Amino acid sequence: MKSMDLGDKETEIEKLTEMLSKIQNLHYKKQEQLEDIQNEISELKEVLDSLNSMISNKSFQSADLIYSKALQKTEKKKDEEIYFVDDIPSENVEGTNIKRKIFTDGDEKDSKLVCIMNFLDFNKVQIKIIDPIERDIRETSEKFIRTFLKEALLKIKDENPDLDLKYEYYKDTDVIECINILNLKSIKDYDLITLKMRELLK
Repeated sequence: MKSMDLGDKETEIEKLTEMLSKIQNLHYKKQEQLEDIQNEISELKEVLDSLNSMISNKSFQSADLIYSKALQKTEKKKDEEIYFVDDIPSENVEGTNIKRKIFTDGDEKDSKLVCIMNFLDFNKVQIKIIDPIERDIRETSEKFIRTFLKEALLKIKDENPDLDLKYEYYKDTDVIECINILNLKSIKDYDLITLKMRELLK
């Protein structure tokens, strides 16, 4: 009888331990998500401050009022859609950065960050691949050539011959860790690159 009680207690402890582990994992994941949200809020504030300054310099009207009116006319768009107008004067883009993150498909609790993209000064795109060995993207892979090079970069280069491409590799391997694209001038082209990176990382 005592041995049965002891067995029941051990089973109960195992279940409680398993439950504790799941709750801890969920807690840590939510903390990471909260940090990401806080970082994004901080980045959005920087962009808003920059836009307010640019608008205030161009107009006597309150920048906040202009922004509020513009906001009422727009709706939230998906990541693949255009985020900014394409014809921003070159003197106003220095120091800008349009950042995007790509996650794996699935439920929120199961999704993982796989890529961070930055569009700097409306000129340079930096694509950082998270866990490059797991993603296993190589210059010679058929999917990379078909999806990313042929369906995105080669099409863009037809219209923009100055486009340049450089890779950074993970340690002493031929696995791509970072992709740098130079002389990209169009937000529409950045949208296309983002879309094809999503397809590549599926």
